[in-house]
Amino acid sequence: MQELAIKNVGMIYKLPNGGSVEALRDVSFTLGEGRILTLLGPSGCGKTTLLNILAGFLAPTSGQVTLGDKVITGPGQDRGMVFQQGALFEWLSVEKNIGFGPRMNGRPASETKKVVNDLLGTVGLSGFGEKAVYELSGGMQQRVALARCLANDPELILMDEPLGALDALTREKMQGLILKLWKETGKTIILVTHSVEEALFLGDKLFVMAPRPGRIHSIYDL
Repeated sequence: MQELAIKNVGMIYKLPNGGSVEALRDVSFTLGEGRILTLLGPSGCGKTTLLNILAGFLAPTSGQVTLGDKVITGPGQDRGMVFQQGALFEWLSVEKNIGFGPRMNGRPASETKKVVNDLLGTVGLSGFGEKAVYELSGGMQQRVALARCLANDPELILMDEPLGALDALTREKMQGLILKLWKETGKTIILVTHSVEEALFLGDKLFVMAPRPGRIHSIYDL
């Protein structure tokens, strides 16, 4: 079992003028495998900073993060990130975006193609593999981003307000897709949101974070 453990994590940003901003203070929690955790809190409370530390994009100024028996010191294939904007490669087709990770890992072309085709079906984009990214709607682009993340088979999926830029109807459909993927894959998911309704609907565990410096104010098992 790959448990995620965050121990006394703090983050202080140094400013060019010599000052500093304390984004996180003494954040500690454990998250069991297969849970879906939603993070809710006001802007500037450190939600995205915490996600970037878990992804390995930032090194905390204090504390430690472990996934299983491994200390997180940088990005790794055991973690996948889905951003608010898809961050897709606009010059590549849908199928090449999804297959990017497996190709970089040297997986055979036939194996990569099967993974891509399976994921296109999973996220409801069968028949769109050869389309260019810019030909897709915002919701469809986020489906591609989800599939690209899943193609690397990460243990932990991190989502930074992945539905924030979508219209209400598309957002509801994507919420359903995220729950479907969670139930089918058993992945551990941490999702940042500004929506109370979304946090309650998607999470089986909910953390409410306090304003800067970011701390976990309340914990709810849903």
